Order: sequence, then structure tokens, then C-alpha cells
Amino acid sequence: MIPGCFWGGGMWLFPILILVVMVVIVYLIFGRVGYRPPWDNQNRHLYYHSESNTALEILKNRYAKGEITKEEFEQMKKDIIN
Repeated sequence: MIPGCFWGGGMWLFPILILVVMVVIVYLIFGRVGYRPPWDNQNRHLYYHSESNTALEILKNRYAKGEITKEEFEQMKKDIIN
């Protein structure tokens, strides 16, 4: 092969094609709405907030679900606050 003819003969198409395929694969993996890579910390506060329910929030949820009565709720609320 002649040294000056490598890029002039259309050989530049293959590296560009590989680059486009790699960009599409990366987009399909990381570009979807529901998935974020581990190094993306934008939604970290949502994860920690959902895991760290306070006792009062848990009590309110139990009352809302009907697991405890109003009297039990009020008594447990007093116990938590004091």
C-alpha cells in the first residue's frame, strides 16, 4: 500500500463508523430515562430520603393505612415527641 493513499481511498469511513456505533451503544445504555450510572449523584438525595423515614412519618403512614386507631396514633405520637 502506498503511504499517501491510506486516507484518500475511503479508509476513513471505518473509524468514523465505529465511533458512531460506540456513541449509539453508550446512548442506549446510559441515555434512557430510568437508568443512571453509579457516578451520577443527582438523585442520591431521593434515595436517602426514602430510606430514612422518621418514626413520625412511619406512624402517620400506619394510621393512613388503617393499621392503628386514632387513639393509638395520638398515644404513640406523644411518646415519639416526648
